Amino acid sequence: MTHDARPALLSAALQAAARGWYVHPLRPGAKGSALHGERTCPQTGECTGGHLKWEQRATTDPDRIRAAWAAGAFNVGIATGPSGLVVVDLDVPKEKSGKGSSDAPDGATSFAALCERAGQPVPLTYTVRTPSGGLHLYYDVPPDVRLFNTARTVAPNVDTRAWGGNIVAAGSTPQGAYEVINGAPVATLPAWLLSLLQTPATPDRAPAPLLIPGQATRRAEVALARETAAVRGTAEGGRNNRLLAGARALGRFVAWGEITQDAVETAFQAAGEAAGLSSGECRTTIHSALDWSIRTCRPRETA
Repeated sequence: MTHDARPALLSAALQAAARGWYVHPLRPGAKGSALHGERTCPQTGECTGGHLKWEQRATTDPDRIRAAWAAGAFNVGIATGPSGLVVVDLDVPKEKSGKGSSDAPDGATSFAALCERAGQPVPLTYTVRTPSGGLHLYYDVPPDVRLFNTARTVAPNVDTRAWGGNIVAAGSTPQGAYEVINGAPVATLPAWLLSLLQTPATPDRAPAPLLIPGQATRRAEVALARETAAVRGTAEGGRNNRLLAGARALGRFVAWGEITQDAVETAFQAAGEAAGLSSGECRTTIHSALDWSIRTCRPRETA
């Protein structure tokens, strides 16, 4: 990423903000947040009263955006929750891009089949193509609706980004360009899809009953927070191995019924992407790690 890229990236950030989307800077040439983390928080400015995460610090203020992008050629992240968005991420498996063979459908095929089963057409909306050939479909949600991220629970290779989620904006260039391929107005999330996202998905592997109904145990929460923070703080070169180790460490709590597999997958997915790993690479690593850990962990009574 060169200095010459700054005007285009600033323009992309301002255009997104003009739509009412809350933006924040991502590292030059990458997808991880360029904002300081909790461990390096100066406790000044916005964080005077305590550390604010990137989702809380994302903004639509043109002056703040100009000041931020004057400091570097940052890619543009959109905090989907504050922006009132759900972005459906239709991924392309690595195998589909020539790195092996697989019968798994890509996200676009899975989503089309999901729409067909619902008796509805694929809802057309503002659409961005990712460098890997995947698609981001943007949908508005009512202000009184609060949805959260999903990872392959809707359909194979289909994720959704809402509260707690970040999406790379059109005009950004981490490992290739994010390009608008349908500039139509953002459509309202269809009622049938809203209902599906509000309904907890059935996990592939039914966990044991939670020790505390409806929530994770304290030790599982602490372990998840510690391991995901470590993933976010790992530099390039060791990120995938750290993600693998972290997810393996949490698999036993899933097997013991102390936290849901979906909660663990979603947290590590966000942490891995914040560290700069691709969405597909995160999913593959997380699923491999959890499958191994759940299969091989000792019974809770003997651990």
